[in-house]
Amino acid sequence: MACPICSKPGVPAYRPFCSKRCADIDLGRWLRGDYVIPGASQDDLSSDMNGEIEKNSGEGLDSRPKRP
Repeated sequence: MACPICSKPGVPAYRPFCSKRCADIDLGRWLRGDYVIPGASQDDLSSDMNGEIEKNSGEGLDSRPKRP
């Protein structure tokens, strides 16, 4: 498999990358937000979350009955 950064052959130790340098370049791109996974915008999610918090405010994240 070719390295997704420089297209050199991949090295098993850094798969799918060819080196630590290319792996670090890819990590930096993720951390900067260069890669984006498609989905709802953050504004849409925050308005949905506000309704959920109000609806479940007394039960926390887990709505199952608690054990005694």
